[in-house]
Amino acid sequence: MKLYDFDGMFDKKLSEYISKNAGKYKEEEWEDIIPEMYAKFGNTVLKSLGTSPNGYYAAMGEDELVRCLRAHVKNGVPVSEFLCKAIEARPRCKDLLLPLLESGEEGLKQYVVNILGAAPEAIPVYMRLILSGDDEDFKNQCADFIKEDADIVKEQALDNYKNGVEKPLMLEILSKVKERDERIFAILLNEFLGGEDVPMHAGYLASYGDERALPYLMEKIDEDGISYVEYQELKYAIEALGGEYTKQRDFSGDEYYELIHSHSVSSADIFSAFQDGAEGSGGLKN
Repeated sequence: MKLYDFDGMFDKKLSEYISKNAGKYKEEEWEDIIPEMYAKFGNTVLKSLGTSPNGYYAAMGEDELVRCLRAHVKNGVPVSEFLCKAIEARPRCKDLLLPLLESGEEGLKQYVVNILGAAPEAIPVYMRLILSGDDEDFKNQCADFIKEDADIVKEQALDNYKNGVEKPLMLEILSKVKERDERIFAILLNEFLGGEDVPMHAGYLASYGDERALPYLMEKIDEDGISYVEYQELKYAIEALGGEYTKQRDFSGDEYYELIHSHSVSSADIFSAFQDGAEGSGGLKN
């Protein structure tokens, strides 16, 4: 099987095009033009190949496509979007990719996760990878896909939380479970009432969507000692659950409040810098 660096070919043609059209387009225009050029390149017949990049992969069977991906990674040949999309388009490829998640082949699992995404078949495997891996970024990526269909691994997440295994990630996952479960509500509420990282845990309550959390959020937001960041996240959580907090508060002297007002920076800009990264939680770090 011959491996082609289609991205390298495209980069070469792109460099030539940019050189010929220097100063013709603004930077933001290039951001639209380059993806369009890449998509067009995928359907361009290459003389050296006799077909287009998309045509090259379309002619392969499912087994061959997966072998091609493995060969690219093993030999350090860049994996193009054309190959990934060809694999994504074949439902049977999912069954062939799943075993590769835990195969131990260096560098391969990142591509497999990106291709499988939140496929229901992959979510239990992602949970196992979270528990066995050391790469925090990779574990967070797996958790992000799990959260798209968290009900599949609800019981595992509850057991892991109970046993103190990856508790922060388990809380994120539990907050995304759609089925109402008293155990989950009790966990999320107890974490919030514990008083640590109020913005994050308020975000988890908002994400879970149980209106019974409203009285506890209202009580907390009414406390005199809360910070401006905590206030904003609590207010968001209250509104997300259908409530409203209208009491005027004075945060003069608060670090982030003063930063916003002294530099004319929007609160959205300030709070985005302190987000904990949990998708949809709106959580902030102090």
